[in-house]
Amino acid sequence: MTWLVLAFFAALALIGTPIFALIGGLALYLFHAAASPAPGLSVITELMRLATMPSLIAVPLFTFAGYVLAESQSPKRLVDLAEALFGWMPGGVAIAGLCACALFTAFTGASGVTIIALGGLIYPLLRKQRYPDGFSLGLVTTTGSLGLLFPPSLPIILYALVGKISVDKLFAAASGPGLILILILSVYAVIVGVRNKVPRIPFSWEALRTSARAALWEIPLPFVIIGGIYSGQFTASEAAAVMSFYVLIVEVLVYKDLKFSDIPGVMARSMILVGAILIVLGTALGLTNYMIDAEIPGQLFDFLKLHISSPWGFLALLNVVLLVVNMVEIFSAIIIVVPIIVPVALKYQIDPIHLGALFLLNLEIGYMTPPMGLNLFLSSRRFERPLPELYRATLPFWLILVAALALVTYCPALSLWLPNHLRIQ
Repeated sequence: MTWLVLAFFAALALIGTPIFALIGGLALYLFHAAASPAPGLSVITELMRLATMPSLIAVPLFTFAGYVLAESQSPKRLVDLAEALFGWMPGGVAIAGLCACALFTAFTGASGVTIIALGGLIYPLLRKQRYPDGFSLGLVTTTGSLGLLFPPSLPIILYALVGKISVDKLFAAASGPGLILILILSVYAVIVGVRNKVPRIPFSWEALRTSARAALWEIPLPFVIIGGIYSGQFTASEAAAVMSFYVLIVEVLVYKDLKFSDIPGVMARSMILVGAILIVLGTALGLTNYMIDAEIPGQLFDFLKLHISSPWGFLALLNVVLLVVNMVEIFSAIIIVVPIIVPVALKYQIDPIHLGALFLLNLEIGYMTPPMGLNLFLSSRRFERPLPELYRATLPFWLILVAALALVTYCPALSLWLPNHLRIQ
């Protein structure tokens, strides 16, 4: 009977049934099959509990601020400033594009938005500077998800909610691997630039002043938000409120990229995403309740313990599984997988903050992992290139990121040093 039910839900998934309906329906069935006295209440209670989480308010506020930035001229100003800062270096234009994409994704929370909004600016700029076509495509496709490791990235907040750990600690833990990736990819950009004799843009104080003046009101944003969180001046939720208010004032009243009449539409589009996340999160937490009651994580640990005794072996297996799971839809991956793996990882005595950083790094790499990585499809559409060409273009970047993943996996200090050093509660 169980296999018939699972096959039925799999068939529903194949015909496009919304994921919240699948998760919620499965949770209701499992509670009913377990003779729960109130199967419906076991799921609905989680939706009510979700609404009382103090850190939940950060999700809609950060999402709204990201949508405002994406629909303004902020992407162009960021690219111009990054070019003025780094264009004089070997591989400087590529490093500028890399940093601009990472920063923009961190604030919008979605790599797809970055590929669409910045891809049309950065790709032609790289080609104009005579960077190879494959490298240019690979960089834009890869760096679209790089900012997922930096605050105030929405996946970090969501993971912290589901994994029941400190949002502020996870912000700090994910930043370490994120900085390592930027450094490694910057070195690769320099090598490609030198090898292909890419001309540098002479440094100009005038160009820097012009671009800095244009982005004058956006430059303080990462310092205020990230610095405020790490210094303990405000929590992630308070940072979300500050960022939303600041971005709204700057883009509407200062730059006038958006009109007040545009804001309701931006709110509606951003809250559609938030609503989708919350309803999936609520039903998934109900399914998590069943898995805890049925002791599924404990059974999974007992099974793995027979075959894998070392925590390092477990992490290696986990990385492989997560790269596959995280290819398609990040929010579903976080909501469904995290409640299963966290209890198992704890029994292997793996630090939950380190596990969160690893999961998010896998999330980023999964976005560009063939054949189903979401960034590959988005880039294919944006630049009208066949997928096999994108596979070849992103392969060097993928190998670099996987090497970085192995480094972060087996050197926990790379992710734990910053939260421990800052003594974030």
